[in-house]
Amino acid sequence: MPKTNTLSRSRTALYLTLVALFASLGLSPATLRAQQQPEILPLSKVRPGMQGYAYTIFAGDQIEKFDLEVIGVLDNFLGPKQSIILAQLKGPKVEHTGVVAGMSGSPVYLEGKLAGALSLKLGIFTKEPIAGITPIQDVLNSVPSSAPAPTSALQSSLPQFGLSQETSLRAGLPSGSALEPIETPLVFSGFQPATLRQFASQLEGYGLVAAQGGTAKPSPQDAHLVAGDMAGMVLVQGDASISSACTVTAVQADRVYLCGHPFMNLGDIQLPMARSQVVTTLSSDLASTKIVNVGGSIGTITSDHLTAVTGKLGAAPSMIPLDLTLHTSTTEKKLHFDIVNHPKLTPTLVAVTIFNGLTQNSAYGEGTTLHLTGEIRLQGHAPVQIDNTFAPIDNMTPDGMPIPLTMQNVFGRLFSNTFEPVKVDSISLRVESAPGRKSFSIESAWLEKGEAAPGETLRVRVLLHPYRGAPRVEETTVHIPEQAARGTTLHVLVSDADFLNRASHGFGFFGGSGPTGLDQLISLLNHERRNDRLYVGLFVPSPTLLWEDKELTNIPLSQISVIDAHPAPGGMQVLRESLAGEASIPLGGPVTGIISLYLQIR
Repeated sequence: MPKTNTLSRSRTALYLTLVALFASLGLSPATLRAQQQPEILPLSKVRPGMQGYAYTIFAGDQIEKFDLEVIGVLDNFLGPKQSIILAQLKGPKVEHTGVVAGMSGSPVYLEGKLAGALSLKLGIFTKEPIAGITPIQDVLNSVPSSAPAPTSALQSSLPQFGLSQETSLRAGLPSGSALEPIETPLVFSGFQPATLRQFASQLEGYGLVAAQGGTAKPSPQDAHLVAGDMAGMVLVQGDASISSACTVTAVQADRVYLCGHPFMNLGDIQLPMARSQVVTTLSSDLASTKIVNVGGSIGTITSDHLTAVTGKLGAAPSMIPLDLTLHTSTTEKKLHFDIVNHPKLTPTLVAVTIFNGLTQNSAYGEGTTLHLTGEIRLQGHAPVQIDNTFAPIDNMTPDGMPIPLTMQNVFGRLFSNTFEPVKVDSISLRVESAPGRKSFSIESAWLEKGEAAPGETLRVRVLLHPYRGAPRVEETTVHIPEQAARGTTLHVLVSDADFLNRASHGFGFFGGSGPTGLDQLISLLNHERRNDRLYVGLFVPSPTLLWEDKELTNIPLSQISVIDAHPAPGGMQVLRESLAGEASIPLGGPVTGIISLYLQIR
């Protein structure tokens, strides 16, 4: 047989194999080429009545095509020079599901040319498949060449864009109809509904739909993206994961465009990008959504702006490693997570991850006293030390909730500092669980005598009432300063950690201007007193000047008068009493209460 005939048959067989493969995906070779190198249709060429189609995944890895018809173009709809194409989606699947969470970013083609990305849905209680389309020029130009990252806070709610009466009537929609961004599924793998309920108020309002999902093993094919595939942002990974999922609009070399609207409008960012696989699409009258598994990391999400999320294929950015150990008298469980380093996201993600890792753990049980220790290691700074104890409470709040809230508060204070960006190297936490509720309230306190001489040491006794236990007396001492003036009255404060923290730093200190450097803030965090100790503080009637994190005692009255008359900007504050000494008694459980005693110096 001639050699040319053999080659011809081989090429024919290869072509038929490729055709069969593309057909199994619902794509023709021409369609695949169009998706990879699409011709662009400018917004100026879009007209009402134009017929088109879009691509998305409803299940598995199969990219499916559905039809649509242009209703009209809404100029300046999202903002100045930010127009939207309004379209009616057609076909049995989209007419059954409506516009689906996770469909945002689906590439839209008119006259065979790429015209935009699905981004908005009709925001009323209906499955009517009316969608808004972000024009493709706005998607591809979503990152201005010199645009800085926005510094405004996260959007507090989903924006809604009302349709004019004329547009509503033309589309056969009720008066007052509005479009809103298609929700982005936030996929929680390894998280239980109880965790999501506790933090629902912090997740709602950002256009995120909390959905349970899973993870898929990384594959070398994960980075081979085409328009219509699913990808998204990784927020947490490890023994549990949190990721978003959108549809890919276009891929140009190593640049990926997806979503067609912002994730959280975070601006220029560095978040891991991962491939997503659709398990199935859940149809719902309230909110249809895709159920997805998150695959391997494939690059970095680099920007999150009004008209698109963009990413770059390749290496993923580094994340913050979090190691959590739960120890009981009979067992110990270790968990590991990696969390994104972002000032707006990290505090909440740390709290959600810790709460889930702690409470959804076979070693955890309600009705136990929890002792939290650990440290947050920071790049270029001393670590933040963590040490607190939490006892069960009588309401329906989970006993483990104070631990994530404490960590969220610490990270909130670190990331909200106005001095320099915080770079977290790692987080290491250990929770020791002891059966029962171990807590104490201060019932009474007394000094061994009502007067003393300078330099003398006095015993202080405190009556404590343990939770459902017999009252007990604890004893410590206070030392009277040698320089204490005779005839003066000293103040002895018997209290819990919180009250002594505030009394010794001024009651307005924590709401004031605070320290002026990150090192000072870390020092303040590390010197805050622990809540499982009983404290006795001795205050003398000499003014103290608080200047940022410094305590300047025995300031001359002449200088105090000047400061009072001309308050200085910043963290300067005058206290009428100075903390001359303190003692503490570790009790192994939270302490609450306050008693004030007075001592005459003879």
